[in-house]
Amino acid sequence: MNERILYVEDDDSLRESATLVLERVGFSVTAVGDGQKALDNFSSSRFDLVLLDVMLPSVDGFDVCREIRRRARTPIVMLTARTETAEVVAGLELGADDYVTKPFEGSELVARVRAVLRRGVPDSESTVLRVGGLEIDADAFRVSNDGIAVELTATEFRLLLELVRHSGRVLTRELLLDLVWGYDYLGDSRLVDMAVKRVRDKLGDDPRTPRYITTVRGVGYRFDEP
Repeated sequence: MNERILYVEDDDSLRESATLVLERVGFSVTAVGDGQKALDNFSSSRFDLVLLDVMLPSVDGFDVCREIRRRARTPIVMLTARTETAEVVAGLELGADDYVTKPFEGSELVARVRAVLRRGVPDSESTVLRVGGLEIDADAFRVSNDGIAVELTATEFRLLLELVRHSGRVLTRELLLDLVWGYDYLGDSRLVDMAVKRVRDKLGDDPRTPRYITTVRGVGYRFDEP
């Protein structure tokens, strides 16, 4: 079955051309031009990924991202202008899994979409990992902290799982990009930093006095067993 993509873009020409590129390589695309239509479609259908422009009429991309993330773990790839660094950071903080800067080549868009869809949840030698108050069930895609369920997106889950698997070892941002996002040259360290921030927030892990995830300045991150 072809993966289903919800593509939200208010530029008619770009929406039509990118839709053709995605459909040509086998994706099933529902393309809409504003945020409210995106939320309506997301409510009524199942999608494997959302391609989401930031600047949209009726409901902007940030609000759409926030609402989708409130409802589901569906991967979200934000589309943003090349010079708008603040937009990238804001989207990642809201739970977007990746971003593509505009203008983009069709081949780049397809590569990024495929990379996000390939990720899934990695196999683990141990189905359930227990570290301190954390319990991670890889098969059931569940995490609890001190007995309280923690809702993570697929990207956040993979990040936490890789950190726990390599407990005590410093993982560079470049290595985490490869392990979690599945590529290095296509991504940048903001993906890692924002995802770590979201995981910390959900675990209640204060970076100033970390219980689990320690920042190794200028290098990357280390998971410390309590």
